[in-house]
Amino acid sequence: MKSTLEALFRGQLHPDETIVPSHPEYRLLTRQVAAQTEQWRNRLGEEVFRELKEYFDLCDSVDSMHVEAAFLHGFRLGANMMIEVMSKRDAVVPNAASGLSL
Repeated sequence: MKSTLEALFRGQLHPDETIVPSHPEYRLLTRQVAAQTEQWRNRLGEEVFRELKEYFDLCDSVDSMHVEAAFLHGFRLGANMMIEVMSKRDAVVPNAASGLSL
């Protein structure tokens, strides 16, 4: 089995393509979105609906950029927390003389 670092180096990690939300309502909501999308397509006609779809594609691009920034921020925050925890290892592991217990 390859390590995560090896897979990352080789460009084999694509979490954005494999993530499926586990929220119980996710699939129900995606079906509702698909049904309403089809209703709007029928109401508006192909030309207007195409323009609306272009608008939603722009919105999706903005949302994707925000999600990416949030992921990077969260990852950096988590890594910084790990660095802090590991750099203060001595402070959290009490010795018998300190009288502290976990």
